[in-house]
Amino acid sequence: MMKSWISVFSALCAFGSTIVFAADDAPLVAAASNLQFAMPAIVKAYETETGKTVKVTFGSSGQFATQIANGAPFDVFLSADEAMVHGLVAQGLTVDDGRLYALGLLAFYVPLSSTIKVDAHLEGLKEALRAGNVSKFAIASPQHAPYGRAAREALQSAGLWAEIEPNLVIGENVSQALQFVTEGGASAGLVPLSLLVAPAMTAKGQHVIVSDALVKPLPQSMVVLKRAGPAANAFASFITSQKGQAILAKFGFSSPAGT
Repeated sequence: MMKSWISVFSALCAFGSTIVFAADDAPLVAAASNLQFAMPAIVKAYETETGKTVKVTFGSSGQFATQIANGAPFDVFLSADEAMVHGLVAQGLTVDDGRLYALGLLAFYVPLSSTIKVDAHLEGLKEALRAGNVSKFAIASPQHAPYGRAAREALQSAGLWAEIEPNLVIGENVSQALQFVTEGGASAGLVPLSLLVAPAMTAKGQHVIVSDALVKPLPQSMVVLKRAGPAANAFASFITSQKGQAILAKFGFSSPAGT
């Protein structure tokens, strides 16, 4: 099983969603796609402070949870929600019950060239839909990605789900959903705020945080797997430290109570 998962892990790395900051014995970290901008900054700070290194792979939380349950050789799992971690805990694959490391926010994003009005209650989206100005609308997969489920919830709360469902383009993860919007494959989308605060994204579009009357912030949880050593525990602790939390805040995350 381990040999087969080394092959799978190598293929995942080749797919382009891996950042390697490490020697071969460094902890392997599976991180939700909405961390793709924040995590390099966290790893750099951790490496500077400790001299230790890690390997990070990005993807959808649901797919990572399935891979870990099937023997994928990860040491730390940073999910975009709590449910995926709770599932692994229930299977006896973790050293503890996990811990919250951030609260994530859903945002409504449109290209700068768009005429769709950007507002927290999605009223501009409703107007654009009814005017026939939304050809395609991007969200991540509700099946695999917590922010995909959050996007569906927000659209349902706004009374738009049935109307917009035929226009949806579904990304395997939030990064792909955002790519649909930035590359012209969708008129707009619902994606994590943490992917939009980078200068490259603010230069391409405008966004607003979706009202918590439509969808609540997502509690994001992480857990250390049983195969992990002390280095993995140390990195997980750094993420919830004051320095780690300060970095996450710069990328649009809030700190959960108690960190």
